[in-house]
Amino acid sequence: MSSVFRVGLTGGIASGKTTVARLFQALAVPVIDTDILAREVVAPGAPLLVKLAERFGARLLAADGSLDRAALRQLVFADDAARADLEALTHPAILAAMDQRSQTAGGPYQLLVIPLLVEKGLTGQVDRVLLVDCSEDLQIRRLQARDGSTLDQARAILNAQVPRAARLQAAHDIIVNDGKLESLRDRVATLHAQYLDRARQARP
Repeated sequence: MSSVFRVGLTGGIASGKTTVARLFQALAVPVIDTDILAREVVAPGAPLLVKLAERFGARLLAADGSLDRAALRQLVFADDAARADLEALTHPAILAAMDQRSQTAGGPYQLLVIPLLVEKGLTGQVDRVLLVDCSEDLQIRRLQARDGSTLDQARAILNAQVPRAARLQAAHDIIVNDGKLESLRDRVATLHAQYLDRARQARP
C-alpha cells in the first residue's frame, strides 16, 4: 500500500460521492477517482482497449475507435462469465493506475473515490474507509430524478449492489447526505481536520 495516508471514499449509487469529493477537493485534498481512471485505461490506443476487443469482439469499438460503453454494458449485463472476464481485465489496470496516480499526487493525505471498495474487497488499499450514506428511498428518488429511471429500474439497480448494511459495517467514518449542503460542508471540514491529524501521526 502507498506510504501516503489514503482515505477510501465509497457509497451506493446516487448517495452523493461526487459532491463530497468536490468538497474535499476544495480543501486542497488530492482526489483520485477510479471512475475517471476506468475511462482513461480504455482510451483509444490504450493496450487494455485492444485486449477488450480481442476478448469481446470489434463490435465493442465505436467508429472513432473508442469503446462503445453501451454495447459493452449490454453484452455483460446478463452474462456472468463475460462480466467476470471484463473485471479480470479492467480492475487490475484501474488499480495500477490508481497507485501510479497516488504516488505523484502528493498532499498531506489523499481521497480515493472507489465506488466498489466494499464489493471488491479493496479496504486493504486504504487507511480509512469513508462512507457517504443515505436512505434507500432517497437513493431511489435521486436515481429517478437523475437518470429518468422507473421505480422498478431504480430498485433493480440498488438490489444489484452490495447491501447498505455491508457498507456501513466496513466504514470507519460516515457522512449522512440527506441533501443539506451546509451540513455536508461542516462534516467534511470536521473529517478533514481529523484526517490531517491521522496523517501526521502515521508519518514515520
